[in-house]
Amino acid sequence: MNILWLQSAGCGGCTMSLLCAEDPNLFDTLADAGISFLWHPSFSLETGAEARRLLEAVERGEVPLDVLCVEGSVVTGPKGTGRFHMLAGTGRAMLDWVRALAPLAGQVVAVGSCAAFGGMTAAGGNPAGAIGLQYDGEHAGGALAPDFRARGGLPVVNVAGCPTHPAWVTETLLMLAEDGLGAADLDRYARPRFYADHLVHHGCTKNEFYEYKASARSLSEMGCMMEHLGCVGTQAVGDCNIRPWNGEGSCTRGNYPCIACTAPEFEEPGHTYTETPTIAGIPVGLPSDMPKAWFMALASLSKAATPKRIDVNAHSDRIRVAPGSRRRGS
Repeated sequence: MNILWLQSAGCGGCTMSLLCAEDPNLFDTLADAGISFLWHPSFSLETGAEARRLLEAVERGEVPLDVLCVEGSVVTGPKGTGRFHMLAGTGRAMLDWVRALAPLAGQVVAVGSCAAFGGMTAAGGNPAGAIGLQYDGEHAGGALAPDFRARGGLPVVNVAGCPTHPAWVTETLLMLAEDGLGAADLDRYARPRFYADHLVHHGCTKNEFYEYKASARSLSEMGCMMEHLGCVGTQAVGDCNIRPWNGEGSCTRGNYPCIACTAPEFEEPGHTYTETPTIAGIPVGLPSDMPKAWFMALASLSKAATPKRIDVNAHSDRIRVAPGSRRRGS
């Protein structure tokens, strides 16, 4: 299986995340599965005229294209021309290249939330007209039509995240190589369900604090960040805390709130990321399937039953009170 990777409007962070994969690294993982890159702007040898000739050969059908990966949003300005972002040396807008190459690909993969939904590049009024491949925020229809299907039959596969997890990208590509990713394996936003059926809350190291509603009041404290610091891990899809980055890191493990970066329009929450808006003292970021009255009752009982160890540690940047052990026979 061969891959053509285009970097559109974005920071390149998804490629950086992918290249930081360890045990095994990106190239070993893909090579073992018989997956190769026709071209990637960050690590392919071909540049300039060589890369341009390759793109033209793919467009003419002389080089088969199994998977088209696009990283970064697609810019449509000014006035729908896409000429705010030209693919260097080709005289053509990236928008034009995406629309020309996508129908030729066996499958199309949007790498990261910018490519999937517009992401950060669509924030702040979006003067460049940045959109996703097949979504404009929450709305179907982006650079490609809502009914677009690649030659292999799937819509654009949205491996959303900001940046996306390297294992989400490699697992998606491995499944495509084995013809093991079907329409039923995608959620309503066409995100692969192997990670989108999980919540960031699952496996979070702060879950004991969450259970007792022992809440951090400022960043770097160990307590749960939902009540005061804007964490939406109970609603955000992703297995970040089940398989953290390189076995170690995640936003919440670094004492930073989850901002639901896998979701469309996460870039415009309407408040600062480290703030939890409330209505009558009730956080607006409750899990969608939890009645508010139940939350208030549960929170009151939980706070009243909070062990001293948990209460002290919640408001510290390190463990102050270690768990005690129960002696046999006591």
